[in-house]
Amino acid sequence: MQRRRATLGPRPRARRASPALKEHGGSEVKHTGDGIMASSGKASSARACASATQRAFEERNEREPNARVRVRIGLNAGEPVAEDGDLSGTAVQLAARICARAEPGQILAADVVRELAAGKQFLFADHGDVVLRGFEDPVQVFEVGWRG
Repeated sequence: MQRRRATLGPRPRARRASPALKEHGGSEVKHTGDGIMASSGKASSARACASATQRAFEERNEREPNARVRVRIGLNAGEPVAEDGDLSGTAVQLAARICARAEPGQILAADVVRELAAGKQFLFADHGDVVLRGFEDPVQVFEVGWRG
């Protein structure tokens, strides 16, 4: 079992996310252990990319039910610090904390993402205010609908 997990590391996950990133104008910033950090210029594009990525994994899991991979995605919008091809800062940290809170197969987004995507027919379900490590104030988090 351990061996199978090793084969489902960042590379296959990145291959599933890459077409969605390209299609929706995003870019891969770096690998983060067993995941990736990606960036997009528009919140609505990031939301669409996240949904396409979840659908790609769902299709893969239907073809390979004995080796399912379910990913967590966290979305935030802000002004990251760009340096040497990497992104850092509060906006990035908040996205990481939101991602850590997501369940496998789920997309969670900060309220700012929902606000920026308003009027674009995306579905968001309020998960309330949550306290996240490293942030003084609670953050309102929404689940992003991606099926259908």
